[in-house]
Amino acid sequence: MQIKQLPVFLFISLLFFQCKPSPSQDQDSEDIKTSGPYEGYDIVWADEFDYSGKPDSTFWSYEHGFVRNNELQWYQPENAEVLDGNLVITGKREKIPNSKYDPQSQDWRKNREFAEYSSSLIHTRGKYSFQYGILEVKAKLDTALGMWPAIWTLGMKKGWPANGEIDVMEYYRVDGDATILANAAWAHPDKRAAWDEAKISFKEFLAKDPDWPQKFHIWKMEWDEKKIILSLDDQVLNEVNLEETINPDGSNPFHQPHYILLNMAIGSNGGDPSNSEFPGKYLVDYVRVYQKVE
Repeated sequence: MQIKQLPVFLFISLLFFQCKPSPSQDQDSEDIKTSGPYEGYDIVWADEFDYSGKPDSTFWSYEHGFVRNNELQWYQPENAEVLDGNLVITGKREKIPNSKYDPQSQDWRKNREFAEYSSSLIHTRGKYSFQYGILEVKAKLDTALGMWPAIWTLGMKKGWPANGEIDVMEYYRVDGDATILANAAWAHPDKRAAWDEAKISFKEFLAKDPDWPQKFHIWKMEWDEKKIILSLDDQVLNEVNLEETINPDGSNPFHQPHYILLNMAIGSNGGDPSNSEFPGKYLVDYVRVYQKVE
């Protein structure tokens, strides 16, 4: 098992932080803190968001500006804060000048004079990565039209998609239908991404619980050298066979450390946000990583 070396103070802090057990966990906080809720696994890294202010800079960095997918939002640190025990990523409708504006450019990141929306993406690249184990995230989504919240990981080596992408959770529109997705991507010989996708209509979750959007839910990734299992509230959504996730150069992007990303995009796959109410709120209660006891 490979894992990025963590600072000594982080390991010490893990002995003392107070975990908030999810509703499905019978263990008390002390049990989780010492051994975790998964037999044979220890908690090795976590952010419980049990403080106030900006996300802990020991763990998290930000993306800036227009980044990918022809999305509408301008990413900025101002839209991420920790409040009342949660990370809060806020989507806003606001006009922001594009600092890279070039009216002659063919790049959509540069030829827009203004952004009409803002949001945040935080990630652990260069600060924390892990290989194999269980990633668990408790979150409450904004399901309004236009919102595209996500929990995902990217491999540390190679460019996308050869580095590997794991979408533990995405929520966006597929053919106009609100959808929960659980995916993995790697490189395809024709230079595009190869995907193992699961797409579940959001109507299925609403049929079981009309109050689903008002509640927190637990997304989980179980990852070892053979497979990745992605689940929501203990319902398996997708199982990815890692014997099939081979890049054209023979490498496997899921046999390397990955880092964690949390964000809420606006527009693009999320749909047209022009008639949605703002601000939008994406809340994350905790992020935890467990690994096998050696």
